[in-house]
Amino acid sequence: MKFGQVEDPSQVDFTLPKDHKSTAKILKKSKARNLEMCIGCAKWNKTDLKGFYPKGTKDELTYYATQFNSIELNATFYGMPSEEQVEIWKDKTPADFKFFPKITNTVSHFRRLLNITDVVTKFATAVLKFDEKLGMVFLQLHDNFKPKDFERLEKFIQDWPKEVPLAVELRNEEWFSDEEIFNKTCELFEKFKITNILVDTAGRRDMLHMRLTTSVAFIRYVGANAESDYTRLDDWLERIKIWKNEGLEKLYFFVHQNIEKASPLLSSYFIENLNKEFGTEIHIPEMADIKTKF
Repeated sequence: MKFGQVEDPSQVDFTLPKDHKSTAKILKKSKARNLEMCIGCAKWNKTDLKGFYPKGTKDELTYYATQFNSIELNATFYGMPSEEQVEIWKDKTPADFKFFPKITNTVSHFRRLLNITDVVTKFATAVLKFDEKLGMVFLQLHDNFKPKDFERLEKFIQDWPKEVPLAVELRNEEWFSDEEIFNKTCELFEKFKITNILVDTAGRRDMLHMRLTTSVAFIRYVGANAESDYTRLDDWLERIKIWKNEGLEKLYFFVHQNIEKASPLLSSYFIENLNKEFGTEIHIPEMADIKTKF
């Protein structure tokens, strides 16, 4: 994931910003006692997760699901999944595994939220075949999708099938630079129970807006292939502790890197520390090649 990549990560201030003033108010509405945590990578193929799979692994998803409890399913962005394909994926994973499919780019990039009823219906029908293994669907809008098209986004959200939980990632800077626009958008999300995605990447710190619109934190963490990747995860652990105390119900945390080399290693580090802090027993993924480094 090269989005937000910078030439020299050491020059970036990776300090997490303070929470938006509305976040605590959102979390206080929750009555959650336990925090559901899904931690995973963005892909499961050998090409990206080098050193992760044992030699001779024939079915990557089946093995991946023995190590992680979830996957950010980017494959569905590049092609409409069939109901049959979804069922195949579902059947390869254990009962507690969760899928987080990205909405096909026909909706977000090619049709740009216009005339999409047929595509949305087909997509939603397919991903509902995940049944209890469907975590949350997410929409990633194009970098150049701007607030001038707010009405398109509003209609999309109003028409979205309510039985499919949805998160949205806004990328254009204009959504965040104008406080009135940002507040208006977040209020729309709150009204329709849409989760506002947080993106932690070196070159786009504005996307780390820290405004939750539901009691779900959906975080797309992009490592910069530097040692600071680990200290950044430490900072996230401290923030999650605060959110949990305030009422956070669900944590969906997906690890990427600008150049995929150590996403499983970063995930293992994060999960191990989550377990220590919260007394959970999430499986800690293991690298088949323990020599893998940055």
